[in-house]
Amino acid sequence: MRIRFSASMMCANYAHLEQEIRELEDGGVDAFHVDIMDGTFVPNFGMGIHDLRYIRTATKKSVEAHLMVQEPRRHLNIFIDSGVDVLYVHPESEYHPSTTLQTIIEAGVTPGIAINPGTSVESVLELLHIVKRVLVMSVNPGHAGQIYLPYVGRKIGKLLAMKEEYGIEIFWDGACTVDKIQSFAPLGVNGFVLGTATLFGHGRSYGEILSELRECVSG
Repeated sequence: MRIRFSASMMCANYAHLEQEIRELEDGGVDAFHVDIMDGTFVPNFGMGIHDLRYIRTATKKSVEAHLMVQEPRRHLNIFIDSGVDVLYVHPESEYHPSTTLQTIIEAGVTPGIAINPGTSVESVLELLHIVKRVLVMSVNPGHAGQIYLPYVGRKIGKLLAMKEEYGIEIFWDGACTVDKIQSFAPLGVNGFVLGTATLFGHGRSYGEILSELRECVSG
């Protein structure tokens, strides 16, 4: 299984965003991960629709939008029309998240759910029938650079045991350090969203970092 690495673009250098995108592409990143925050569902304002549209037009690689917003269904068409490949929504953000996911499916976009650290696997079991991806948050959403919450590892273990039954892919978001990638990639985690813990702000080329990550999980 080829492990997929997504770049968390909220951590990128916005003074040179086009250059960042080119260097990430050249370095071998698999996808661009865009965090949309509304200041209500999470206590922060993140990237916006204009950021998402620019990144979409600047790359041919996959673009994922992670909607950390209250009632995303009210604005879903804006994100669908931007041309994203994957849309993650939080089940807690909607009264009927299955309706939101069905809209995403009908639009031809890959549907995913993001699970907060305090959200149990059992509470989203029915949604696993209709999603393709599960994004497990190992930190509370809203801010970059947070510390890994160890109990999330047990949650990932539960989901890995269900992968085949539900036909889902599992991705990790938050505090993706090298040791966590080395530990969980061999267990079946399909991909990792890379931010300041591994990819950004380390004074090294993205190609060098991504090459080392791929080497450490290739066995």
